[in-house]
Amino acid sequence: MTRCLLVQPIDASGVAVLQAAGIEVLAAPDTGHKVLAPLLADADVAITRNWGFPSAALALAPRLKVIGVHGTGMDRVDLAGARARGITVVNTPGANAPDVAELALGLMLAAARQLVAADASVRSGDGGWRQRNRGLGLGGRCLGLWGWGHVSRALVPMARGLGMRVLVLSAHADPAELAALGAERAVDAADLLAQADVLSLHGVPGPRPVIGAVELAALRPGAILVNTARGALIDEQALALALHSGHLGAAALDVTRDEPLPMDSPLLTCPNLTLAPHVGGNTGRALAVTAQAVARAVLEALGR
Repeated sequence: MTRCLLVQPIDASGVAVLQAAGIEVLAAPDTGHKVLAPLLADADVAITRNWGFPSAALALAPRLKVIGVHGTGMDRVDLAGARARGITVVNTPGANAPDVAELALGLMLAAARQLVAADASVRSGDGGWRQRNRGLGLGGRCLGLWGWGHVSRALVPMARGLGMRVLVLSAHADPAELAALGAERAVDAADLLAQADVLSLHGVPGPRPVIGAVELAALRPGAILVNTARGALIDEQALALALHSGHLGAAALDVTRDEPLPMDSPLLTCPNLTLAPHVGGNTGRALAVTAQAVARAVLEALGR
């Protein structure tokens, strides 16, 4: 019988899809080497989430035929190693996009209206907080989208509903599609950074962060940065400096370079920073849809 190891948990509906196809499904209690070693030794399929699938895990899985990624990002999977061994890697682009876009919008609003600090002021009895702080209204502001994909597409009508202008940085976005959604294309990165009151990241990491000290300095004073895509897109030390200096008005991150965030991270002492533990796709709806999608992708890769 084909055996699938869930490196990280997925919704029961996805497990049911696999089992209905005659796949034996096992769940790893954690991702420690000693725990994974005996489980991966007999696995034909592995399904992972944000943990990825590094080369060390590949070395533990001599029978592996398919790696399923519960989500879009495959940057934490050793793709070269998998390719060298003929292992098929599948993912689920767009499955959780509406929910991630909703979180991006929520983070924008939380940062613009300083909701975390406002909550803390009420709990601490700081009655003067509202006199000392002013939020940023998003209507009439420019939302800059760095990258174009499923989440970006879902976010545009939400932002337009708030009365925001939307500017997109993408070489492959269809101009007709942008126009139909009411979005515009930025000439280049400098154009996007110069106009964005809120910058939301939706790209794929490369060899270096796309947002570093130079890009942060090019943003308008008081701008807001939101990242629901990949932590590696941002130079976190540069972000910390920009927040402490006050040039960047606020930031809101659902993803960081290291997850969970280390307790010595410079981000933890930053003012005007809202942090979430990678929960963009962590709704009941999104988890079920994504689990079923990764199960079907695995079955297709197996020829089932």
